[in-house]
This record gives sequence, C-alpha cells and structure tokens, in this order.
Amino acid sequence: MSSDFWLIAGLGNPGSRYEGTRHNMGFMCADILAERWNVSLSDHKGLALLGKGIMRLSGAPLKFFLTKPLTFMNDSGNAVASICSYYDIAPEHVIAIHDDMDLEFGRIKVKAGGSAGGHNGIKSIDRSLGTNAYSRVRLGVGHAARQGDAHAKTVNWVLGGFSSSQKSQLCDFLSDGADAVETIMNEGLGQAQEKFNGR
Repeated sequence: MSSDFWLIAGLGNPGSRYEGTRHNMGFMCADILAERWNVSLSDHKGLALLGKGIMRLSGAPLKFFLTKPLTFMNDSGNAVASICSYYDIAPEHVIAIHDDMDLEFGRIKVKAGGSAGGHNGIKSIDRSLGTNAYSRVRLGVGHAARQGDAHAKTVNWVLGGFSSSQKSQLCDFLSDGADAVETIMNEGLGQAQEKFNGR
C-alpha cells in the first residue's frame, strides 16, 4: 500500500549561474511553498534537496515532501523516482512544477499525463517513473523567436532572465503556481484546472 504523502517537485538547475532564469521557475515556486509551510530542505542521497511538511487548508491536514532535484534538469527523474521509491509515493501523488515555453508568461496550465512537450525534465520523470500519470503545474515563460538555430535559441531563452515588466509580476505569478499545487492536493485536479487553466 502506497503512503499517503504527496511529493511536490519543483524543477530547475542547481547552482548560482542558473538562479533567476526561466528554466528555474519550478525551483522558485518550490521556494514559495517551503516558506508558506515552513519546510526546510536538506540533502537526499546527493540527488535532491528534500523537506517534509504538513499543509493545513480546508480539509484534513495533508502530509507532503517538497523537493528540488540537484541532478540538473535532464535527469530530474532520477531524484523524483528515488524519493518515490524510498517513501513509497504513488505517481498519482506526485506534482511536478516546471517552466513551459508553449504558454505565454503569466499563464498556468494544470494537467496530468499527456506529452512532455519537449521539456527534458518531464521526459526524464516519465522515463524514471515509467508513467506520465502524475500532475503537472506548467508555468508559462513564452517562447524565443522561432528563427535561425532553433535549438541554440531555445537553450539561450530558457537559461535567460526575465524582462523588467515580467520581474514585477513574477512574485504574484509564482504565488499563483503555489496556489495551483495546493488546489490539486486539497480539491483535486479537476478543480485546479477549472480555477487556473482558463486565466
């Protein structure tokens, strides 16, 4: 029998050179959740920063782990699968928070399953868990201009920073992302989709 813990995984790249970049939206959102629920993160097998918390919203208290993988984005699944295996967490109780170039900045889409949409962190989790039946909170970062060397442009874009107008909205945007995570856990995926996907 699986444990009743949830696992919230904010995706990003470790190290100061990646701080504040578009690809680290998941890390930033995880930081907000850590602050809200007083979770302190420490090392898990060298693969991730991991902390434990209890979320008290409208229903029964919800126990959860919060993680920021240290494996770099492309191997995020190694950390997520290790934690799921160690604590016996079912994929249906996993929520991945990540940047998404297919959504304009400020847009949030909540989903479970479906395509990885070219996101290497999600591809890695799909591979490592052997399923895509987990929830995702997709935080829009917009897309680089689709011209010239598309791959180089994409890499430079996701590892780049935010414009000044985006920076002024970032805190509210990340708070909305944290709200979406809480809604999935507390009210279910359908309610979260209704609240956030149409914004």
